[in-house]
Amino acid sequence: MAKNPDTEAERQAKLESFRILDTDHEREFDAITWLAKALLDVPIAAVSLVDRDRQWFKSRQGLDVDETSRDVSFCAHAMYYDDVMVVEDATQDPRFADNPLVTAEDGALISYAGVPLRPPAAGFSDDLPGIGTLCVADNKPRTFTPEQIELLQDLAAMVSALIRARADAGYALELAHIAQAAAVEANRRNRQLGQAERMAGIGSWRVDLADQAVEWSDQVFAIHGLPVAAAAPPLDGAMGFYRPEDRARMMGYIERAVKHAEPFDFEADLLTADGAVRRVRSVGECEWIEGRAVSLIGVFQDISESHGREETLRRSAFTDSLTGLPNRAAFERKLDEAMAVARRDKAPLALLLIDLDGFKGVNDSFGHDAGDEVLKAVAERMRGQSFANAFAARLGGDEFVMLVSRPRDCAKLEAFMTDLLGRLIQAVERGGETRTVSATIGAARFTSRIVSAGELLRSADLALYEAKRAQRGTGRIFGSEHCVVPDWDLAPFRKVAPIERPAHDRAH
Repeated sequence: MAKNPDTEAERQAKLESFRILDTDHEREFDAITWLAKALLDVPIAAVSLVDRDRQWFKSRQGLDVDETSRDVSFCAHAMYYDDVMVVEDATQDPRFADNPLVTAEDGALISYAGVPLRPPAAGFSDDLPGIGTLCVADNKPRTFTPEQIELLQDLAAMVSALIRARADAGYALELAHIAQAAAVEANRRNRQLGQAERMAGIGSWRVDLADQAVEWSDQVFAIHGLPVAAAAPPLDGAMGFYRPEDRARMMGYIERAVKHAEPFDFEADLLTADGAVRRVRSVGECEWIEGRAVSLIGVFQDISESHGREETLRRSAFTDSLTGLPNRAAFERKLDEAMAVARRDKAPLALLLIDLDGFKGVNDSFGHDAGDEVLKAVAERMRGQSFANAFAARLGGDEFVMLVSRPRDCAKLEAFMTDLLGRLIQAVERGGETRTVSATIGAARFTSRIVSAGELLRSADLALYEAKRAQRGTGRIFGSEHCVVPDWDLAPFRKVAPIERPAHDRAH
């Protein structure tokens, strides 16, 4: 959008009157852009101030530059709007379709919403264009709901109030300094932040390094399941809400923040005063005055709901939906981890490839429902008490895998396989007809000579091939010359038919 010569000079003068351009990033502004990014679920949020020939970011989330040319700025358009400018798909908007931010191959800016910032200032007209915007953006098309737009407008009002307060007070009040009630602007800001805390489940905290006194905002008390008190628990009392291993981890963060000025961001489970378990996130850093560390300050959020969704998605991504066992992707991750541990600690590890025999006959004769029941029964038996210390997964179809790492199981691997072979035998009966399903196992031990997961898998696969060539329903350890046979005393039925010898080619 072209500059308006009738108002641009006055708008620029108003912007410069706040003395905010090219100042350091400040926590108050970062807290609001962090809230905008989190609550609107977008990758980018920023406080953008539009200068003569550039837009400069007082605060930014998801961006790695401090400024861009005004010519490519969406905010240079949005600051002329009365309330909010929304672009759902910039590739379809003639104003922005050719914008290099939109046409970029990586990290293209596709959707946008920006609310003009018009903080009041003495001597300037109230109907001037904004000095910038509070904006959010995404790298894909999206629609912003009315509730999200209203939230963005509320947060923009907070930014305007902070800019005005900053101009009056010199610099914005520290986010965690909730005790500075002397100034009217500070009280107003704290009320606004309190509303945002309740809405987002976020609170603020401060730890004085001189006496380790702890200050909590009201929402932090609420997250801990405590009534709002005159004083927060002491530091050791606050740490008592966490498990011992998490307390040790947090103390490490605190030490590095004080000694090395490292900010921290961690998640942990918290046991509330009323016995509930909540997942919380704490973000903090050290506050320095005249080169001296005086306190730790930060924000605190209950993320139980989003963490639960993420855990559900994670389990879904790494779990076989039919059997409930880990899937191939989960196995591949586990195998890499197990090999790293075995190599580092010189610990034993064995991989068992398990292929079902007779499964196709069950599917062909009795249908896929019966086949599914066989697969679920196999999974249940692999989860049994005898194999509780092993990691079992379904690779797909009628192929399973097991990682054995307990030293006594690895030392007696043949006995372990004998037990497993016996427990995996099933008799499937429908309409008076019985089909037998058994398993053939190929095993390989991890050694220092094995350099990759693929090599270990190939060894187990070769052993499986040799076992099938010799006799289905048996097992073979790579490098061994004899088969491991099932323990029929453990089988759920007596052997109903001889195990047929297959052709030399593998049948799975």
